[in-house]
Amino acid sequence: MSAEKEGRSAAPEALQFEVSILLLTWRDSRFIDAALAGAVAQTVPCEIIVSNDASDDDTHQKAVDFAASYGGPHTLTVRRNAQNLGVAGHVNAVVPLARGKIIVMMAGDDASEPQRVARVLEVFKAEPAVMALGSGFNAIDSESKRHPLRMRAQPARFGMEEAVNAGRLVGLLGATLAFRREVFDRFGPLHGPIEDNALSLRAALLGQCGVLSDALVRYRQHSGSVSSGVFARDESPEVAKRRRYERTIRFYRGTADDLQHCIEHFPEGEAQRLRDARDVVAMYRLEAEAREAMLLKPRSAWVGPIWRGLCQRGMRRKSAERALKLLVPRRWLRLG
Repeated sequence: MSAEKEGRSAAPEALQFEVSILLLTWRDSRFIDAALAGAVAQTVPCEIIVSNDASDDDTHQKAVDFAASYGGPHTLTVRRNAQNLGVAGHVNAVVPLARGKIIVMMAGDDASEPQRVARVLEVFKAEPAVMALGSGFNAIDSESKRHPLRMRAQPARFGMEEAVNAGRLVGLLGATLAFRREVFDRFGPLHGPIEDNALSLRAALLGQCGVLSDALVRYRQHSGSVSSGVFARDESPEVAKRRRYERTIRFYRGTADDLQHCIEHFPEGEAQRLRDARDVVAMYRLEAEAREAMLLKPRSAWVGPIWRGLCQRGMRRKSAERALKLLVPRRWLRLG
């Protein structure tokens, strides 16, 4: 066990672990014990880096205390950022410190099942084309009781073409995400505020994304979670919808910027896959433009992005649905 100084960003030693677990924390004092227990319960020896994003509670100290008494098979390191970096910035700070070939993401308010890393490794070893992998989950609340949460089903394997043909914006859930470190190293630090869609699209550009049906994570839903802050699930419908629009506009644009950067730095990519990726960039930009128009602009300004969406592969159905909203009173849309 070792405890690094705050903000350390030195390059890691040569890769020497099969798997690095990145347990990212922020204001997780109530839940960090369960998250740490899930990390060290993994049946495959791993490098575990517990990193705190400069939260103002005792999450980091609890991790330090846990590490001081830990004597198991994993290599456990505890660190924290000197200042808050946000979700993607935190990933950018910690991935370069990892020494594993496979990166498994964990969050300080979730808990992983003991077989998670072993199952992920089975797929990565058997399927070289799979560059990123998600899984099923059991949603829980702040008291660790089952929590109803519905999410769209995803195909077991999908790539850039499926990301276009789905007619909606898709990605692996960050709470269940694992990826080959090439997904990060090949293109460098992430752009935008959110990590999971950016990493999913990078993986699809390089190969495939996969989803295991196994519920390998207890995914916690509570008012202080990062996902609650991003998607405003716990506020009034009107405020929640406005905040979702504001934040998803930034999210879509940041994700489009990241994928555009990757396309420009991947000239050797398969031609059709690059064309599909450009369509995905266009989809994200159009989605941001359409939402911004609906949130801030008169109805006459909605027509342009809706029309361009109707002409854009992958956006036609959603744009047609959006066109119908031109006939609906604005107050019905709860956008103010």
